[in-house]
Amino acid sequence: MYTIKKTFEIAGSHHLQLSYDSPCSRVHGHNWIITVICQSEDLDENGMIIDFAEIKSIVHGKLDHRCFNDVLPFNSTAENIAKWICEQIPKCIKVEVKESENNEASYEV
Repeated sequence: MYTIKKTFEIAGSHHLQLSYDSPCSRVHGHNWIITVICQSEDLDENGMIIDFAEIKSIVHGKLDHRCFNDVLPFNSTAENIAKWICEQIPKCIKVEVKESENNEASYEV
């Protein structure tokens, strides 16, 4: 089994739609650290599971320097973002989304 891991940073803002009063309901931003893990028993014709640049392009191209509420069709919690990223990337088995030093969420297939 082959496994790759790609970590990169994006800048993005959002506000959460919550059932309780929270400062996170107001627009704010993070420098998000995203880690994507892909796995496959087979490699493509280039000897890769997926090109690292393609992973970054999929996420970076959609989210970097954007307001996530404008481009994602769900409440932009770290948990929901992790799941969405995982669903966008072929052969992805896990995504970790870190919005600050102490706040991180992951989604795993």
